[in-house]
Amino acid sequence: MAGSMRGVLMTLGLLGLGCGAHQGGERVTAAKRADGCTPELYGAGLFTTGAWDFFMAFSPDQRRVLFGRADDAFERFTMYETRLDAQGHWSRPELPRFAREWSNADPHLSPDGRTVFFISDRPEPGEPGPRASYDIWSASLGADGEWEDARRLPAPVNDKGRDEWSPAVAANGNLYFGGDFQGTHGGSDLWVSRQVDGVYQPPENLGAAINSSLHELEPWIAPDESYLIFSALRRPDGLGRYDLFLSRKVDGRWEPARRLCEGINTRDSEYNHSVSPDGKWLYFSSTRPFSGDVGERFDTPRDDASLQGIGNGTGDMYRIPMSAIGL
Repeated sequence: MAGSMRGVLMTLGLLGLGCGAHQGGERVTAAKRADGCTPELYGAGLFTTGAWDFFMAFSPDQRRVLFGRADDAFERFTMYETRLDAQGHWSRPELPRFAREWSNADPHLSPDGRTVFFISDRPEPGEPGPRASYDIWSASLGADGEWEDARRLPAPVNDKGRDEWSPAVAANGNLYFGGDFQGTHGGSDLWVSRQVDGVYQPPENLGAAINSSLHELEPWIAPDESYLIFSALRRPDGLGRYDLFLSRKVDGRWEPARRLCEGINTRDSEYNHSVSPDGKWLYFSSTRPFSGDVGERFDTPRDDASLQGIGNGTGDMYRIPMSAIGL
C-alpha cells in the first residue's frame, strides 16, 4: 500500500474490488453456519444499495446515523445522515452541514454522540483545494441538535502532506487512526494520539501485537479501550484481501491480534466496521457476492432500483451480534 490515501485507493482497485471481482469468493445465502458466525445483509435500500456503501456511525440512542458512500472507482466519498422518525422510518439521506463539499469519509461518533470525527480532502479557509492528502476533521452538535461547521484537528495529529484516516475515539478522548509515516512497522500502521488536558499528544504506534510489516488500517476502539477491531490487508494470518481482526487489552497491554471468524471474513474484503453504541452489533462492509432475500427494507418510500447491484463487488453493509465474536 502506498504512503497516501490515493495509494490505498489504487491498491483497492489493483486488488480487483470493483464490480464482478469475485473469483473464488464465498457466496452468502440464507444457510446458517454451524458456528453461528453468519452475518446478515443490513439496511437494504438505504445503507446497502448496490453502490459502494461503507461505515455507519450511530448516535447513542441509535436514532440517527452518519454513513459513507463512494463512487464506483472508490476515489470520491460522500457522507450522508439519516434519522429515525416516530413511525420507525428512516428519513431520506441528506448531506450533513459539515460535509456538503469536498470528499468526506470514515465518520465516527464520540461515545457521547456530541462530536463526529471524519477524514476530508478539503482545504482550510483561504487555501486552494482539494488537498492532495486526507486529514482528520471534527464537527460538534450545537444546542439545537444540528451539526456545526467542521474544524481540522491540529498537529501532531495531522501533518500537511501526510494522510491520516479512519479516526476512532475512546471515552477519555484518546484518538486512534491509521497512517503510513515515520515509525511504521511497514506500510500503514495503527496509532493513538492521547488526549491530555484537552491537548493531543504525539501519535504512538500500537506496537507489534497489532501492526505487522504489511498494512493495518481502520481501527474501531471500544469506549473503555478494552478491545480494538481493525482491518488489515493480505496478512499471512488473514483469509482474504482485507480481513477484520480483534485485539483485547489485558493489564494495559494489547494481546496479539486474531482474525475474526470465517463467515465474518471471506476470501473477498471485509472492512469499514463499527460497533453499535449498546455494544450488541458489529457492522461492516463486504465485497462478497450475495444471493437470496435482502431482508428488511429500509427505504421509504420503497425504490427497487436502489437494490440493483447488491453483491456486485462494491461494498454492502452487514451486521452480526457481538456475541458471535465473544464480546
